[in-house]
Amino acid sequence: MPNKTTYRLTFILLFAGLLVVFLGNIGLGSVSIPFEQLVQGLFTGTLEKESWEYILFHYRLPKAITALITGSGLAVSGVLMQTLFKNPLAGPFVLGISSGASLGVALFVLGGGLLGISTTVLFGQWTLVLAASLGSFLVLLVVLIVARRIQDTMTLLIIGLMVGSLTTAFVSILAYFSRAEELQRYVFWSFGSLGDQSWNGVILMTALFVIGILSTVILIKPLNALLLGDQYAQSLGVPLKRSRLGIILVTSLLAGMITAFAGPIAFIGLAVPHLIRQLIPASDHKILLPAVILGGAIIMLVCDTIAQLPGSEFKLPINAITALFGAPIVIWLLIRKKKLVF
Repeated sequence: MPNKTTYRLTFILLFAGLLVVFLGNIGLGSVSIPFEQLVQGLFTGTLEKESWEYILFHYRLPKAITALITGSGLAVSGVLMQTLFKNPLAGPFVLGISSGASLGVALFVLGGGLLGISTTVLFGQWTLVLAASLGSFLVLLVVLIVARRIQDTMTLLIIGLMVGSLTTAFVSILAYFSRAEELQRYVFWSFGSLGDQSWNGVILMTALFVIGILSTVILIKPLNALLLGDQYAQSLGVPLKRSRLGIILVTSLLAGMITAFAGPIAFIGLAVPHLIRQLIPASDHKILLPAVILGGAIIMLVCDTIAQLPGSEFKLPINAITALFGAPIVIWLLIRKKKLVF
């Protein structure tokens, strides 16, 4: 087993890696900003050119913070779901939260067109956030009602998948009868986007993220106990039903908030926890969760940097980059380990 010195060194490297990729993310893009100007802007708030200043503080910095929150939040949600269901292929959206958000946006964007109501005037960041949040909340209510009546976590997992399938079916029906314009808007939202975030949105995301992480800290003892089985957890005095509901609520808060603001970002919550376990083979969530927070932020920033194609005016969908990153990692781990452990 690695000792404390090894863990400490790994965390130092993760912190250093996060700093490097964060600076790289805000420094690279269609417009190149010199490194010295970047550092000056971060410390003084002013840059040599007004255009650089606007790009840094009104676009790249909010986008980088959004990427940091998105990566960390999804990675933590993935760990929570994998521990709760004792399933290495469980992810943050396994309960149908992302599908609920997609249904909310589809009802707003596609449903309005079917009813003859133009949503062009109302189409914007906050309206999409509200629609996605309402959809996530409705699915969360269904999951919580089911969770209170069912003790078996595997049954809950299957029901969550079925709820996701039902919402996907409704979205498909709406998409089939929608006009090309509304359908294009919905498809662009489903690609995911870390850009175009206002500082008000970033502040709200940060506040919800902090609440979610602090709540996760409270759940560390039940999470560690659940790794050894439900009976062992009960013998330690862990209230299973309350702990399970707490894990579901925290995961829904993090995953629902991220989906509402950034769209359905795939593979980060599934791949990052397994990747971090290769660096830090620890089962204790006191060690695993901070490492996953740092690792998720690093991976998301790297994916966003690749997606924005530095030096080019084009930008790739962030979901495409995360899938290109996440899918090979899961395949490699399956081939290398034969069996994923958690």
